[in-house]
Amino acid sequence: MAKLILTHEVTGLGTAGDVVEVKNGYARNYLLPRGFALAWSKGGEKQVESIKAARAAREHASLEDAQAQAQSLSAKPVKLTVKAGESGRLFGTVKPADVAAAVEAAGLGAIDKRKVELPEHIKSVGKYQANVRLHEDVAAVIDLQVVAG
Repeated sequence: MAKLILTHEVTGLGTAGDVVEVKNGYARNYLLPRGFALAWSKGGEKQVESIKAARAAREHASLEDAQAQAQSLSAKPVKLTVKAGESGRLFGTVKPADVAAAVEAAGLGAIDKRKVELPEHIKSVGKYQANVRLHEDVAAVIDLQVVAG
């Protein structure tokens, strides 16, 4: 078992600043190469407070604010214009940062790209859904309309 400090939120494992124990292969092959975690050490324990403070600054001030934004995000679809070929296949893929930028451009407020979860790789135009974790207890589903531009 490897003891790690999470630097990003990992679904099903914990949030940034948590100290977790995971199997060596999961740590070595997934969490560490992607920058989701740091190896735990006594010196690294001091970083936990700064990571938690940064996370608190990014989160919503209250549960009510998060619920209000979740309702506005779920109310109407978000249009995402991307480059695509004639067959509707995208040049590249839609990333969480693209979704966050489209939400902000639609006037639905700013969301952190690290809180956006895409259940599948979006490689063609069409209708999709994305999950956004706005608060520990609040998640919203965004309806995306990916169109060629």
